[in-house]
Amino acid sequence: MSEHAFSQQERAAVYRAIGERRDMRHFAGGEVAPELLSRLLNAAHQAPSVGLMQPWRFVRITRPGLRTAIADLVGEERQRTAQALGERSAEFMRLKVEGIEDCGELLVAALMDGREQHIFGRRTLPEMDLASLACAIQNLWLAARAEGLGMGWVSLFDPDALAALLGMPGGAKPVAILCLGPVQEFYPAPMLALEGWTTPRPLHELVFENAWEAK
Repeated sequence: MSEHAFSQQERAAVYRAIGERRDMRHFAGGEVAPELLSRLLNAAHQAPSVGLMQPWRFVRITRPGLRTAIADLVGEERQRTAQALGERSAEFMRLKVEGIEDCGELLVAALMDGREQHIFGRRTLPEMDLASLACAIQNLWLAARAEGLGMGWVSLFDPDALAALLGMPGGAKPVAILCLGPVQEFYPAPMLALEGWTTPRPLHELVFENAWEAK
């Protein structure tokens, strides 16, 4: 055991937050206290980022009309996705894919503009800015779970349309609509698994040694 390790109780809490984090779609309304929201966003802001570029930007949505407009954008993409899924279209349309109208807080997580100026760590892997934003979102997600709040990541939207709706500058890109707030309960397993949409693969199928495992 490393001398820098947390206590057993602290380690258990970290692993519990990881294990019980869920992509939530069902919310109980209510609000997120300002000091709690600030704490969660600060957790997101402590994420690692390539070249310390901190590419994340968070837009808090407080106008009801704007929330409705975002929900409409998601509804339009939901229909397009259903069409693209072909024979699984009807099955997909039965799924609840967002909680935009019900969550206590709505955030849009985006990549900043001017990212091409940041070369450190991105010369051959420019998508590391997206990886950095994903780390910030995961920090927010785990902190929310520890605080007893649910969070859902919605990616069903046209990025250009959402960027225009939010007045984002050229080069900025919305990546996630984040539904955050109180829930009645957390799903005991990923919702898509519970709904029979897919079956999660076990870790041993995804870990290779020294070379990519042949199929």
